[in-house]
Amino acid sequence: MNFNYFLDAVKNKYADFNGRARRQEYWMYILVYIILAIVAGIIDSIIGMQIVGSILGLALLVPSLAVGVRRLHDISKSGWFLLLGIVPIANFYLLYLLVQDGTPGSNEYGANPKEVSNI
Repeated sequence: MNFNYFLDAVKNKYADFNGRARRQEYWMYILVYIILAIVAGIIDSIIGMQIVGSILGLALLVPSLAVGVRRLHDISKSGWFLLLGIVPIANFYLLYLLVQDGTPGSNEYGANPKEVSNI
């Protein structure tokens, strides 16, 4: 498991909605986010308040949106497609988009991150 993708998204690309994110970067970020959310949920249930999960959610809201937008850019889609996540049934189409391989070569959002990966 490569935590560098998560740390890079939080530290270096916190609010970076430009460029592209490959599938590995996006899904590793999501995996670490889920693990942290589970740990926060356990802590919240022990202390009897929903404070840790709330703080985690607020702290990671912007980088989560940013990595999602960059992932959509990798398949040549606008970041606005991320809003499909709040529409019933359409969220399955969003999931389909997020698991697609990126556009080969450069697109309007930048160079292919598989070809220029630095992590």
